[in-house]
Amino acid sequence: MWSKWFFPAQETALLVLVAALGLDYLLADPWGWPHPVRVMGAVITVGQRYILNSCRTARAQCWGGAVLTLLLVLGSYGLGWGLVAVGNWVHPGVGILVQVVLMASCLGGRSLRFAALEVLQPLQAGDLQQARQRLSRYVGRDTEHLSEPEILRALLETVAENTPDGATAPLFYAFLGGAPLALAYKAISTLDSMVGYRRAPFTHLGRVAARCEDGLTWLPCRLTVLTLALLSRDPWSFWDHCRQDAQADPSPNSGWSEAAFAWRLGIQLGGTNVYQGQPIEKPKLGIPSRPLSPQVVLESLQLLRQILLIWAGGMMGVLLMLRFLALG
Repeated sequence: MWSKWFFPAQETALLVLVAALGLDYLLADPWGWPHPVRVMGAVITVGQRYILNSCRTARAQCWGGAVLTLLLVLGSYGLGWGLVAVGNWVHPGVGILVQVVLMASCLGGRSLRFAALEVLQPLQAGDLQQARQRLSRYVGRDTEHLSEPEILRALLETVAENTPDGATAPLFYAFLGGAPLALAYKAISTLDSMVGYRRAPFTHLGRVAARCEDGLTWLPCRLTVLTLALLSRDPWSFWDHCRQDAQADPSPNSGWSEAAFAWRLGIQLGGTNVYQGQPIEKPKLGIPSRPLSPQVVLESLQLLRQILLIWAGGMMGVLLMLRFLALG
């Protein structure tokens, strides 16, 4: 009796997961196409303007940010659930297609690769100005005067920092709750990237969103580091190095992921970054066993692909095991 109801759910979940990963790999996020994150960004822009104009005190801005976070997360989850429900009402195949498209829109592994290669192309051609301009689309630091090594470091830190919140965490939540939960996480991640800053004017407005994103990314980030540790020669030593380096970083997650990439690639990340003209010293992560180069950036993208393949294989294995147990 149980298998009658449980088996189709696992079969559908496996199909959706495989198809969504394939769609993300083939198309990523084409410019100009409708995308949930663009809708989220538009809502956040309107919401933050209203809060900053209407809420004058720190407490009021914090509460405004909390309400914006709640509404965006619930709205994203509800919209995802509603679209899937409508698709299933039309036809089960349409429901599966809607799930695949929504889930693929939340997976950012391929987009992260495209972003890195877009900057790397003019850099390798010797066009520093073009590389700086393209890099400014993806990082918060000032890029106008970055040297080639600093551009390479920014690229590597972007890949390392965004692997959990842009690739593995969405996949993690898609596995747990399908497209609606993946969209809810993406809403938190988008909020954090737009308003989750300690500097004005978002110091108080983005506090709740930043803390929610930190909490939701905590486990996927550690699992990402664990994956890289298992790929190393000495997993225990690798984990300990990452733990020690991450303690120096104020972020509960980015320090871990950046340290993991740094130790795995044999490089050192961190140093002085400039934000809106203000220099900020970031902790040094890893060890400079080799200089930064375009080849190292390509290797970091290979690591990202390996992580996603391992995670996808593990998740498919779990779904197949549940299917087997349901039939048993």
